[in-house]
Amino acid sequence: MNAVPYIDVMLVLLVIFMVTAPMINQGVKVDLPKVSSEALPQDNNNQVLTISIKADKTYYWNLGSEVDTDKQMDKAMTLPQLTAAVTKIVAAGRDAGKQTQVFIRGDKTVDYGSVMGTMGGLQKAGVGNVGLITEAP
Repeated sequence: MNAVPYIDVMLVLLVIFMVTAPMINQGVKVDLPKVSSEALPQDNNNQVLTISIKADKTYYWNLGSEVDTDKQMDKAMTLPQLTAAVTKIVAAGRDAGKQTQVFIRGDKTVDYGSVMGTMGGLQKAGVGNVGLITEAP
């Protein structure tokens, strides 16, 4: 029995898979919709921590429901500094019997990797859930 025809068929199949595999991984271009939403209800048993990421990838935080941009300008920090600060804030809130709600306000020019890096740092700091703040369309 000759195995050469079987090898030829296998090589043809290999070439077909090699050509089509990159096409499958490219994905589809999607325009995401702009959605308006209602404000989340405030829970008095929670403390709200807002993390802001500016276009130059500096980080700011504000503890409280109102965002005070004047206070935030004094707290510019790097991601490791932010992670350490959030760890202390979450621990202090836990000691006071409060849950910490964390929201990220990222500049629209900040790349996705920076936001994901921030979320990873928040996870290391003990934050389980993170919300993203957007503007209404």
